[in-house]
Order: sequence, then structure tokens, then C-alpha cells
Amino acid sequence: MITTLAVAGYRSLRDVVLALGPLTVVTGGNGSGKSSLYRALRLLSEVAQGRLIASLAAEGGLSSTLWAGPERIGRDMRDGVHPIQGTRRSGPVTLRLGFAGEDYGYAIDLGLPVPGTPFPHDPEIKVESVWTGQRLSRSNAIAERRGPRVQLRRGTTGEWRSSMDQLSGFDSMMTHCADPDDGLELLLLREKMRSWRFYDHLRTDRDAPARRPQVATYTPVLAGDGSDLAAAIGTIQAVGDWDAFGEVIDDAFPGSEVAFAGDQGNATIAVRQTGLLRPLQPSELSDGTLRYLLLAAALLSPRPPALMILNEPETSLHPSLLAPLARLLIRAAETCQIVVVSHSAPLVEALRARDGTTGIVLEKAFGQTEVADADPPQWHWPTR
Repeated sequence: MITTLAVAGYRSLRDVVLALGPLTVVTGGNGSGKSSLYRALRLLSEVAQGRLIASLAAEGGLSSTLWAGPERIGRDMRDGVHPIQGTRRSGPVTLRLGFAGEDYGYAIDLGLPVPGTPFPHDPEIKVESVWTGQRLSRSNAIAERRGPRVQLRRGTTGEWRSSMDQLSGFDSMMTHCADPDDGLELLLLREKMRSWRFYDHLRTDRDAPARRPQVATYTPVLAGDGSDLAAAIGTIQAVGDWDAFGEVIDDAFPGSEVAFAGDQGNATIAVRQTGLLRPLQPSELSDGTLRYLLLAAALLSPRPPALMILNEPETSLHPSLLAPLARLLIRAAETCQIVVVSHSAPLVEALRARDGTTGIVLEKAFGQTEVADADPPQWHWPTR
């Protein structure tokens, strides 16, 4: 489980360190930094996929994603004695992302590319570090990357040895130095990061793929847009907890049942509702009903990830479905770590009423995101 998330220099997240729990709910006003926090988690997952630099380029490059305010906001600026203005920079331009858990921690530091590169908007990876435990120190670091050079620590002797001397600035040691024989810890951590799932674009419009027949194939993980809903529900029926799926559907729509059919290679579902003489096809379902089915299929996956992040899952749901959704999220948090980003006060309140839920309220002051009433966990960034 991830216990600490750290972001520095990314959009409004000038310097944020958060404590995460098995179920974490993030809320705050418009523009407080919720979407930036969600994207920061996604960028961390892109490291393990080898897509980090391309993802930042798609956001407009380093210059568009960096913190736009001054390097530091002193007390005089906060008190209005001096205007908010830039000062002489004391450190390098940097965008840093990191997390730590009960087993391993990881951090990456990106900066400006070398002059003369044909892609001047792409950031360059300057430093990476992997360590054991929740806080980085010299004694528990097991892999370090500085510039093009990567060093790994031998588990038996504790000695450092060179793994790679010419790693490109757009490649991560997580993808190029992880293998079972040389860099096993990197491999284990990379695969865990690759399992993270993000749901922020579950389509329910009239042309949504979930409303059409799909290929009947084993689908333990629902697609990010919900395009394979029928196959995912069929997989839950075949190898997952079908009773649990039926319970959460009945909790939201009392007396309703979902039936799966996989005839002639096509996967379809039909929803039986109280009072109707025939089942409804996906094309006939309301946006809210379809979205709840999508969330149930995602959260009750027979192959739960290490971490699942949902951005505004309450979208399109009637207020009467928020309590069942909260119970569904709480149930799913028993098998995987979940982070929920939400605008909905009723959903947030229902989740925070559960013992053990971690609540994070984001605020914005002087352009930067801050965490309300929080005592941040200790965190140490690797130095360049």
C-alpha cells in the first residue's frame, strides 16, 4: 500500500506531501488542485509504462506543467508586505514526483533538457531513486540514477555497482534496468505500478461503446472508457464474486438483476427491473444506471490492482445512488487501495464516516495547492 505521495513543481502542486490510506477521499473547491493531483498519480504510473515524457509533452511540455509561481513564497509575500514576484532562483528548474509504501519507495526528478536537443519542450530525467521502507536515506537506497548513470546495490554485500552508463534522458531506469536477475526490486516495483488503474472517462453517452454488443472474451479488467462492460461482467460471473456483484446491484436498484449472455462470440447484458415485462438492453439504460454498472464492474474486478484511482465517480448519478456507491467503494477497498477524487459532499461524507478512511481537503492559497488541517508525513527527495 502507498502510504505517502509527494509532488513538487507540478502545476499548482508547488510542494505537497500527502498521507494515503487503504481508502482515501480527496475533495476541495474548483481549482484547488484535485485534477492536478489525479494527473500526478497518472504520471507516476506512466513512468512504469515508459510513457512519462510523452505524457508531459501532450500536456504542453515542461514549461506548461511547471509550477508558475515564484520558487518560494516567503512570509512577507503572504502578509502583503511585498508583492508576489519572482526572485533570483537558488535551485534548478525541477518537477518531482514520488511515493513510498510499506515495502518500497520511488522518486523521479525532471528538469530542463540539454541545449540543442531537437525536442526542447521535453523534460529530461535527471535523478531517480528506489529505496526500501517509507523514507529515503543513504542506508536504504537500492537503486540510483543520476544523469545517464544507473547504480544498483547488491543485496548480499550492500556494495554499489554500475548497471548502465548511457541511459537516455527520456528513458527511465524503471523500464531499462529492471529484470529478474539484475534489478529484481525494480522489476517488482515496476509491475506493481503497471497494475494501477485509473477511471475518469467511463462513457455513458448515447454512442458509448458499452451500449453496443462486444466481443465475448475473458476480461478481468474493465477498460478505462468502459468499452468492454459486457465481457467484464461476464468474467465476474465466470471467475469472480458474482454474488457480491448481485448484492451491489440490488443495493442500488432494489429487485433488479443483471444477466450476461455470450452467444456466437458476442457479449451482451440485460437488466431486469421490478415492474417491467422484459429486460432492458444497454442501449435503453439511463446514463446513471449504466455508469453504476460500469463502476460495479471496475470495482469488483476479479483481478484487483495494487491501487485504483477514480476521478469524480459520482458524475451522472442521482443523489439516491451516492450511498450505494459509497458502500461499493468501501467494499472494494477491502481488496485493493482506492483513491477517490470527488466534488460530491454527500459521497465524501459517507466515505469519511467509515473508520479508517483518510480524508484530504485541498485548498489554494497564493496560487499553490495546500492541504487543510494536515500534518504531512516526513519526506526526503533524492538530491541531484
